[in-house]
Amino acid sequence: MLGLQFETETSWADIAKDNLQQILTDHAFLEQKAASNAVSIIINYSEETELVKEMSNIAIEEMEHFRMVHLLMVKRGMVLGREQRNDYAIRLQKFFKKTGDRTDALVQRLLIAALIEARSCERFKVFSENMEDEELSKFYKDLMISEANHYTTFLAFARQYQDRTIVDKKWNALVAFEAEMMKNRGSEAKIHG
Repeated sequence: MLGLQFETETSWADIAKDNLQQILTDHAFLEQKAASNAVSIIINYSEETELVKEMSNIAIEEMEHFRMVHLLMVKRGMVLGREQRNDYAIRLQKFFKKTGDRTDALVQRLLIAALIEARSCERFKVFSENMEDEELSKFYKDLMISEANHYTTFLAFARQYQDRTIVDKKWNALVAFEAEMMKNRGSEAKIHG
């Protein structure tokens, strides 16, 4: 369903379970970044009414997810740690060449956001299915559904702003790049680590 070309090993879930505070901290900050990205799209493409409406919804939902992760941490006696660098997103953002064309830049941004959401969805699924902790398992299963919806929203908008053949070619190249990148990951208690 997600079109990813690399599946996360269940060993990553074990690493995440053993470093719960780290994974929850990483997750919380990723939700903030997702909200910020949606707000930034609104700021930069404010004339696109339908896009603005949907990005507003996503920004609100992502901040709600941040709040949920933070409250879960507090409930378990944890303190939100410091934000750490997200080299996954940075590497994805460098995949496309910079362009002066606003539409092309928007499509690239939407595709990267779609892929980040797809990978998050996949990681949440692996985590939820390999978790003895029933509360966390349900928590991540519920979030997985939301991430899948965000993934389809971003991809649909990309296909709306540019010819689908062109968008799908860009998408397939990005997904292939990400799959190669993911082969060297899975050893850190980070959502994309």
